[in-house]
This record gives sequence, C-alpha cells and structure tokens, in this order.
Amino acid sequence: MAIHPTAMVDQDARIGRNVEIGAYCFIGPGVEIGDGCRIDHHVNIEQNTKLGPGCRVWPYVSLGTDAQDLRYKNEPTYLEIGSGNQIREFVTMNRGSSHGEGITKVGDNGMFMAYSHVAHDCQLGDNIIMANSVNLAGHVILGDNVGLGGVVGVHQFVEIGRHAFIAGMSAVSQDMPPFTLCEGNRARTRGLNLVGMRRAGISKETIEAMKLAYRIIFRTRTPKDLVLAQVRGEVPDLPEIREFLEFIEKSKRGVPR
Repeated sequence: MAIHPTAMVDQDARIGRNVEIGAYCFIGPGVEIGDGCRIDHHVNIEQNTKLGPGCRVWPYVSLGTDAQDLRYKNEPTYLEIGSGNQIREFVTMNRGSSHGEGITKVGDNGMFMAYSHVAHDCQLGDNIIMANSVNLAGHVILGDNVGLGGVVGVHQFVEIGRHAFIAGMSAVSQDMPPFTLCEGNRARTRGLNLVGMRRAGISKETIEAMKLAYRIIFRTRTPKDLVLAQVRGEVPDLPEIREFLEFIEKSKRGVPR
C-alpha cells in the first residue's frame, strides 16, 4: 500500500492490499477501496463508497457525493462500484437517495470517460462504456454491455436494455430495448446493434430472428399488444427474443416506435 503523505484518509476508511493513493486525495468515512486499486492525485471519494478490486481512478474524479436532489436531507446512502472499472478525469458519481433505492450501483469492467456523470440511484450493469460528457439523470438503469456515445443525455427513470448502443449527441427520454441502435433528439430506435451482437457471440440464427422481430414491431403501426402477439406467433422462441419482448411489454416510460 502506497499513500502519498499529502493524501487525507479517514481513520474509518478500509484500504485493501497493493492500493496506490496519490497526492492531495481525500478518502472519507465509510469508504472501502479494494485490492490493487490505483487512485491518482486530486481524487475525492467522499463517504459510504465501495470501490471493487483493480479499479483505476484518474485525477479530479469525485465519487460518493450527495444526491443532487432537493429532497435529500443527509440520510445515510451509498455508492457501490464493482471491480476493474476505469474512471477517467472529472467523472462524478453520486450516492443514492432516500427517495430511491438508497444506493447507486455500478457493475464491473466499465469505462467512464472524462466528464461523464452517474446520478443518484442509477443501476449500471457490467462492461458499460460511457464516452465523454455522458450524463445520466437519477434512477437510470443500464443493462450489461450498453454503450453511450459522447454528450448523450439520459432522462431520469429511463431503462436501456443490454447490448444497446446510443449514438453520440442523443437525448434519451424513453426506454430503449436490448440489442438496439438508438439515435436522435429525442432518441428513437434506428435498427439493431448488429456489431455489438456479433462481438458478444450471439448466433446467426438469433440475429436473423431478432431482425424479423424488429421489423414486425418497429416497421408497422399495429398496436403494441397485437404486434407482440404477432412476434410470438411468427418468430422462433429464443431467449433473446423473449428478453426483447418482455422489455417492451414491461416498459414504464414506453418505447419509441
């Protein structure tokens, strides 16, 4: 463990093995830093924040600060970040709020590029990529392997399904189904994330079935209940197809068709 003499580490913080903490960092109460993490200089980890093993945090990052919610009144809330994440310069991640789950969660092996923001009560899966200046409002849910291009803004309570990709400069105000490619202000589905699906090893049979399901749902004006029934009757019953349909069926904010 190597802690620079100018770093301020609270006596209540728990620091793992082989951790590096750079100059002028602040590590507050209730913070837990996993084995092998590297915390560069001028990093603020405020309180009640858990950082999993093998994370790298670049300069001027601020983690575990209060929820940016006028209703928040200093209740004890938490931020939990998984292992192997790369958190670049000026990223901010807030703790949860008492009006949500009370905890903000980030999965494993994510890349959070400069100036991106994860707000209170967000729930992020594994292998997330957030490009520069992406902003997530409160209570956003991202499935595994979601990618967001630069300067994307996501409205509060939006859910984005796994393996979806949101193109840069988009404004997302409705739920985006898994495996889709989305773009625009306001963002709409523009097709399937075929590159992401192939990289994930999804079979050709499944991709062809997903293409058919997508055409039926997003290239017609048939009411939602009828179009979902049509897909279930005409498209092979595969796990990814069921996931796609269930996401659309259960969407709280609606899916743009």
